[in-house]
Amino acid sequence: MTLRAAHEGDLEVILEITNHAILHTDTLWMNTPLTLDQRRVWMEQRQEAGYPVIVACDTEGQTIGFGSYGPFRPYEGYARTVEHSVYVAASHQGKGVGALLLTALIESARQKNIHVMVAGIAAGNVASEALHKRFGFQPSGVLPQVGYKQGRWLDLLFMTLCLTTTNDL
Repeated sequence: MTLRAAHEGDLEVILEITNHAILHTDTLWMNTPLTLDQRRVWMEQRQEAGYPVIVACDTEGQTIGFGSYGPFRPYEGYARTVEHSVYVAASHQGKGVGALLLTALIESARQKNIHVMVAGIAAGNVASEALHKRFGFQPSGVLPQVGYKQGRWLDLLFMTLCLTTTNDL
């Protein structure tokens, strides 16, 4: 597996992975699939703002997952806190792709002097919780029943990873 910066040619696979998550999982609390133009705007905005959009490729060069981070909240006080996402094609889940992407995102955030990374996870997503715990993320609170999808209320688990000491400014 290899990692690289995403480009225009990755958008169709990124869209496919995203829409699969929307339609078949609780990882994205949306019901309506996204369009290629929406994903294009998302990627352009991230990259123009200096945030990474990284893809994982299999040995044949096919995109099998992606990850990114962006602002946690739009106010200056949160400038050194980011929220990240990692998505892996269903056929490649459980094979280390998510860990590889998360490793790269953490390293990128450290290089950019990000203080805290936030993961927003549907409470009960055992695989995502375990992945984040493996990398040192700590449970930081649960917001009960803040999401609704597929006829049921969902709790949002926040997990955080502090990348710098409190004195690092």
